[in-house]
Amino acid sequence: MPIIFRDSIRKSPNRMVGLTLSLLTILSLFLSGTTASAQVVLSEPAFCIAEPCFDAEDYSIDEAASPWVVVNKQRPLEIKNYVPVDLTKPAFPSPRTNNPYGLLLSKPAGEAFIKLAAALKKAGAGDLLMQSAYRSYNYQVSVHSRAVARLGLKAGEALAARPGHSEHQTGLAVDVAAVGQGCVIRVCFSKTRAGRYLAKYGYRFGFIVRYPEGETATTGYQYEPWHLRYVGVGLATEMHNTGVTVLENFWGLGPAPSY
Repeated sequence: MPIIFRDSIRKSPNRMVGLTLSLLTILSLFLSGTTASAQVVLSEPAFCIAEPCFDAEDYSIDEAASPWVVVNKQRPLEIKNYVPVDLTKPAFPSPRTNNPYGLLLSKPAGEAFIKLAAALKKAGAGDLLMQSAYRSYNYQVSVHSRAVARLGLKAGEALAARPGHSEHQTGLAVDVAAVGQGCVIRVCFSKTRAGRYLAKYGYRFGFIVRYPEGETATTGYQYEPWHLRYVGVGLATEMHNTGVTVLENFWGLGPAPSY
């Protein structure tokens, strides 16, 4: 009777680990003198050998409650007045520093942001604070209206999403600043200690810079180094390792430069 080892090759940097372990097991049996034949059977679904893991079928990119939901000018939220059920105020050790406005995020995004802020401070990059986070549909109406009134329709909508099209409504997006480093909600934030840390290490905590430099034709928004989007460590790491910086490109979606 053959000895069967079941494994899976996942779409991740670790996709060969399971197969390698099976082959090593077969070699071990051979060297130990085991006479039984061995057979490797690749099957789905299967376990992930090493974290962080990524499987393209783990979450939806269409459902508003999914950490992978893609919201842009061509893809509004499926529920116009969607409100996340797990909104929470992140429990920072120093809330007056990190969340002086008492802002909300979805629970997993909030927990990850606490870890990110702690790591950034430990690395000497400063105190990270939440400048904007969850926004309701009605609140986004006012944000969009103010931006358009101040900058005009084209420039205003390159900065502020129309209601129902904003990532902030998902509770997964947060605009950040750093205490005493200036460049609040400005492109120069990318040059601050905090901005450089986030761009380099944010993925380790599940965050991406959602609107990277030079990608306005795809995302529909100007470069926003302060706008972080939580997608989870698995997807963020996969994007980092493959060099794909934009969700639309990663999932093979069309550009969304306009409504």
